[in-house]
Amino acid sequence: MIQEMLQHDFMRRALLGGLIIGFTNGFLGSFIIMRRMALMADALSHSMLPGLAIGLMVAGLNAGSLFIGGITAALFVAIGSMLISRCSRLKEDTSLAILYTFAFSIGAVLLQFTPTPVDLNHYLFGNILGMGNVDLWITWSVALLVIPGLLLLQRPLLLTLFDPAVARSQGVAVGAMHIVIIVASVLTMISSAQSIGVILMLGLLVGPAATMYLLTDRFPVMMWGGAILGCIGTLGGLVLSYRFERIPSGAAIVIVLFSAFFTAFVFGPRYGLVAKLRKSRHLHEESLERWRPPAE
Repeated sequence: MIQEMLQHDFMRRALLGGLIIGFTNGFLGSFIIMRRMALMADALSHSMLPGLAIGLMVAGLNAGSLFIGGITAALFVAIGSMLISRCSRLKEDTSLAILYTFAFSIGAVLLQFTPTPVDLNHYLFGNILGMGNVDLWITWSVALLVIPGLLLLQRPLLLTLFDPAVARSQGVAVGAMHIVIIVASVLTMISSAQSIGVILMLGLLVGPAATMYLLTDRFPVMMWGGAILGCIGTLGGLVLSYRFERIPSGAAIVIVLFSAFFTAFVFGPRYGLVAKLRKSRHLHEESLERWRPPAE
């Protein structure tokens, strides 16, 4: 199957781009989960749509304009929600919800007026088979920026994730670390927009890390394991989509990743559902044995 897929140029680009995107999303996802920013990441992914539409209107259908437009729109919503929450009595999640739904609505309207005819589903659900050479360069550049950057700032980031008060006492700029995570998330999601779309990209960002979170207590294992699982999920999704032509590639990737998550949820050696049921039964039996009267 893989050998047959590699005979096509568009499939080779899709496989290479998918592996890079899967690795980057799986790696970053661990920070997103530990920071409890999954819903914010979802909001930012939806916020990209007006930027993509404006990029189409200004510079036409090319990867550079879409990248700049998407990242500008997402950062505008992220920073705007922070400013609104600080200048009013609204919490940041409420401000974010208002801004991202507005941005998504504006994007859906603007796409109807773009000079280049586009299918809205292309941006909502992705089309990894349409990746070009420029898209590959963008995904590769983002990976080279995000992954080494997170590794370089790993210690202050982890302090911020687990205990912001301790991080501040040790001189860590907690606000700056929060912005680093947001910028890394926006860059990664922009590079993933072509392959999986603004609706489904959260599954690729959070799915691998969430699966590893059920399998390990060690953050480095969760981080690198999530990256590897992201690659495996992307590859498996592409194979599934190639085998069954009616299954969109983005949806196939998320389905494969959810299958891995569900397996870990049920059969995880320590935090899986089966393990918890066995443990509770074992403790119940110990309790009964402790209170059972001694045999005469």
